[in-house]
Amino acid sequence: MNEYINLYGRVFIKAQIKAVTGLHIGGSSAGLEIGGLDKAVIRDPISNRPYIPGSSLRGKMRSQTEKVLGLRQNNPIGQVTIHTCKRPEEYNANGGCPVCHVFGVPGEVEATGPTLLLVRDVQLTDDSAAKMEKAKTDLPFAELKTEVAIDRVTSAATPRTIERVPAGAEFGPAELVFSLYSAADYDRLKVVIDALQLVEDDYVGGSGSRGSGKVEFTGIEVFARARGDYSAKCNFKTFAHVSDLAAAFADLKTWMQTTIPVK
Repeated sequence: MNEYINLYGRVFIKAQIKAVTGLHIGGSSAGLEIGGLDKAVIRDPISNRPYIPGSSLRGKMRSQTEKVLGLRQNNPIGQVTIHTCKRPEEYNANGGCPVCHVFGVPGEVEATGPTLLLVRDVQLTDDSAAKMEKAKTDLPFAELKTEVAIDRVTSAATPRTIERVPAGAEFGPAELVFSLYSAADYDRLKVVIDALQLVEDDYVGGSGSRGSGKVEFTGIEVFARARGDYSAKCNFKTFAHVSDLAAAFADLKTWMQTTIPVK
C-alpha cells in the first residue's frame, strides 16, 4: 500500500439543471399542514426553496453506472443495495473498478482508496424562484400533482397527492469536483460524463416511471486547478449539452494531461 496520497489537481464541472418535467425529491412532511398531501419535496430550511441534494444526484449517477456496467449488487445500505468491491484484488482488477474508484466504498471495507468525485447540493435559481412567485404556484415554489392508483381486481381508485417543482424550473449552478491522484484518473473522468448522460436519459427523484424527474444539464463549464499554483483557475471550455462534452473527451483528456500532469 502507498504511504503517500498525491493530489495532483481537480477538474470542476459546473452546469445548470433544468427540470424538463415536474421534479419530486422527497423531504419530511412534518409540520406541513396541508390536507391530502402525501409526499412533500425537500426544502432548504432557511429559504424554504426546494433544492437537489448532492447525495441524490450522485446516488443516481452511481446506480445508473452500476446498471450499465452490469455490476453485482452486493452491499445493503438501508433500503437500497449497491455494488461494492470487498477486497483489494477486486477493487484493483482490470485497471480498477470504475464505480468504486470514482464514487468510493464504505469506510469499513478494506479495499479503499481516495474517492474521486464529490457532488454539491444544487439550489433553485433566483430567476426560477421569482417566476414561480409571480405565477402563484399551488405551494411556495411547487405544484400539487394528484395520482390515482387503481386496484387491478376491484377497480377501486386510491388518490394520492405529491408535491413537485414545476417543469421549467432551473437549479444551479451544480458543481461536480473530480480529483486526480493517478494517471488512470484521466480516463475515469469519462465515467462521470457518461453518468450525467445516463441521468438525463433516466430521471432524478421519485415517480420517474410516472413522468416526473426528467432533467437536462445545460451551460456546462469545465475548468481545473493544479497543485503548485492551486489558486489559479485554468479554463477549458463551455458546452451546451452533456453530449457535446462527451464528444470532446479526447481533447479534454489531452488538456488535463497538460494542465494537471501526473508523475
